[in-house]
Amino acid sequence: MTSGTTTGDDGINVVVVDDHAIFRSGLKADLDGRLRVVAEADTVESAVAVIRAHRPAVVLLDVHLPGGVGGGGAEVIAGCRDLLGSTRFLALSVSDSAEDVVTVIRAGARGYVTKTISGAEISDAVVRVAGGDAVFSPRLAGFVLDAFGTGTVAAVDDELDRLSARELEVMRLIARGYSYKEVARELFISVKTVETHVSAVLRKLQLSSRHEISRWAADRRLL
Repeated sequence: MTSGTTTGDDGINVVVVDDHAIFRSGLKADLDGRLRVVAEADTVESAVAVIRAHRPAVVLLDVHLPGGVGGGGAEVIAGCRDLLGSTRFLALSVSDSAEDVVTVIRAGARGYVTKTISGAEISDAVVRVAGGDAVFSPRLAGFVLDAFGTGTVAAVDDELDRLSARELEVMRLIARGYSYKEVARELFISVKTVETHVSAVLRKLQLSSRHEISRWAADRRLL
């Protein structure tokens, strides 16, 4: 496990997780100036540790890693599940199998791209994921639609489009059982602001309680 910071004070903080040092070095060199690699990791255990220590905006995550119980990127996401409201995971792998794609997306990744893409494309993908978008290499998106159903994906997208980026963050944390105070601390906002966002989420999704938010999110596999 190694860590470091790229030059410059601005940029989206990124953690790179891959068990090949040469690939990590090449990837860092290819990322553009909008991104700042703050840490690296090469195993499941080291990845969870550095992600928790640095709380990056985006984790570039290999799907197959040594260590852990299952030795996979999904296990890293599971070990950081409480951070999913503020840290987003983008799978980056040589594998383009449907099983790998669906497994890591079910775990909570916001996208999946293959290592054949260019440095400019991966930089754009990281920026989009940091902004809340889901990003997939073209043929891989079909695996997700097949697994979750096109109707379900479209319905969930339509419902989520009603929420602002901040409301979406608050909704996910509330759905995971966070108290209002914990949400406020996690997102660096006041409890009153959390209450305002929760009220907006309830109204927009036509729900009546935070318990219904949890059930709504669980039913749509958004936790």
